[in-house]
Amino acid sequence: MSMSSSLPPSTKRRTRHKSAKRSNTNPILRLLPIAGLAAVAVVLMIDVGRMSLAGDQHRDEVCIGEVDDGVIISREQLATFLTIPERDRKARVQEVLQAPYCHLSNLEIRAGVPAERVVYPLAFDPNTWLVVLYEEEEYAGYQFRFAH
Repeated sequence: MSMSSSLPPSTKRRTRHKSAKRSNTNPILRLLPIAGLAAVAVVLMIDVGRMSLAGDQHRDEVCIGEVDDGVIISREQLATFLTIPERDRKARVQEVLQAPYCHLSNLEIRAGVPAERVVYPLAFDPNTWLVVLYEEEEYAGYQFRFAH
């Protein structure tokens, strides 16, 4: 009498099912989750590298020309500024924000159009700068710079 014949019929079916499942699983399919995790890890490392390069680029920027240490903008000024649409007059933005803390070097965002950049530290977070971009006499956009 063999050992398997002594098992109840329901146990025999389960045993056969488990061994059939193991033999049908392709070893490549078992490695698929590990390969997926490795791919995600590589992508994350690439993105972190790109972010640190961008951070280095911003860190190199310094004020040029005169710096007015007394300039900071309040939450109210910032809120009003954020309601001004792009391509509005430069004078409209300057009415709200007043004189800048300093100027950054000019850029050329659009071909042939020099862009002026000015800086305003935030009163409620002095390590954060609001950088405003002007193209000639138009307000062309803004960006926050975090020095944390």
